[in-house]
Amino acid sequence: MARFFRWKSYFNHPFYLLLYLEWILLGIAVLATFTPPPHVPHVPPPQPPHDLGMPPPPPRMPPPPRHPSRFIPGILASIASLGVMGLRLPQAHHPLIYQILYTALGFGLSGLAVVFGGRGANFFSALLLVVVIRGCLMFPWRGRVMVALVAYVSFLGMLVGTILKRVGFFRYLSQEMDRPPDMMFFLSGRSQSFIFHLTLNSALLFALVLVFVLLLVGALLSEKQSREDLTHAHRQLRQYALLVENQAALQERNRIAREIHDSVGHYLTAQSIQLENAAVFLAQEPPKAQGYVKEAQRLGKEALKDVRHSVSALRADPLKGKTLEAALRELLQEVKQTTGIRMESKFKVRSAVSKKCSTALYRVVQEALTNVTRHSQATWVGVYVMEVSGMVCLRLHDNGRGFERDLNSTGFGLQGMQDRIQAIGGHFEIKSEVGKGCQVEADIPMN
Repeated sequence: MARFFRWKSYFNHPFYLLLYLEWILLGIAVLATFTPPPHVPHVPPPQPPHDLGMPPPPPRMPPPPRHPSRFIPGILASIASLGVMGLRLPQAHHPLIYQILYTALGFGLSGLAVVFGGRGANFFSALLLVVVIRGCLMFPWRGRVMVALVAYVSFLGMLVGTILKRVGFFRYLSQEMDRPPDMMFFLSGRSQSFIFHLTLNSALLFALVLVFVLLLVGALLSEKQSREDLTHAHRQLRQYALLVENQAALQERNRIAREIHDSVGHYLTAQSIQLENAAVFLAQEPPKAQGYVKEAQRLGKEALKDVRHSVSALRADPLKGKTLEAALRELLQEVKQTTGIRMESKFKVRSAVSKKCSTALYRVVQEALTNVTRHSQATWVGVYVMEVSGMVCLRLHDNGRGFERDLNSTGFGLQGMQDRIQAIGGHFEIKSEVGKGCQVEADIPMN
């Protein structure tokens, strides 16, 4: 079995069905080799009447038609050579001249088999079909049609040559048979009509077979190309699926990181401020310091709660069922109480805002206020949310010390804000100069 598969792997025929069809045609040609040539009956001429007192002339018998002797070993060798050629077809990377020579050799072997077979060689059409099938596998449509035309012309040439030999024999037979002219004309007319119809039918039948072979091989090649394209597309889809899976995992990690940074970072910053205030008033005003410590404890609990939600990849709703305006006002009030920074806000949004838009805006404002508290040394912050042409526009200003946008290492916070806004199709921009504060701008589609 292993030896069979090694031998089968030697073939480079793209369709084993067509290879088996070639073998069937070659088998038919081999069987036709051993079929005796057609024999034309020998008709004796009429004898003249004997009542004239003259001795009858000696009978004139027409010589039998001369059939060239068949060289069967040469026929079988030509057919076998043509069959072996089919095991290794020229590949697409081979030069065109190689494919042309391969096809010409196929026609040459077919013609050589006919030469060895003589006039009775009735297997030429089967050999031509083998050559046409291989030509269809090697050439595009224009080349296939050219190979089919060459095969058809070759078939017609052999057919006409055979018919002319038969007609010549009939004429010789008519001359040897002493018939009246009208009778010979009748015999010749019937024979020529029969030969003409036989030739026409044979030519039409072979033409139809060639057209069928062209369409069959073309359909098989188209189906094979479609399967190859489908396989290639399936392979690409698998690669794209892996890329999408990796990208989705990366986006999910970034999302969780943003959640931890935005929520926990905010609470820890506020807690740090509360502890610093408690340390300042601990010696002089213990009750006031105790209040700061309690606030720090509350903020620590909130941070721990957000950590649990982020680690489990279940993002808690930061709005907690409130509207965007109510959640932002509560956030600004909390930052004002914690840091003492004066807050100014204005909301002009009349339409309903989607949850993803509200969450993104809330997180951006939360991160921006955290940065203001940590770095800006600002005493005033203005937060403005407006509805403009189906977009929710956020503008957040402060009067802090600002920074150089191009020279600043922004860290994860600013990049996280930008990624969050761009992920839902929005536009994000930060404007800042040293000594002139900072401005955060975010425009997000409402739906």
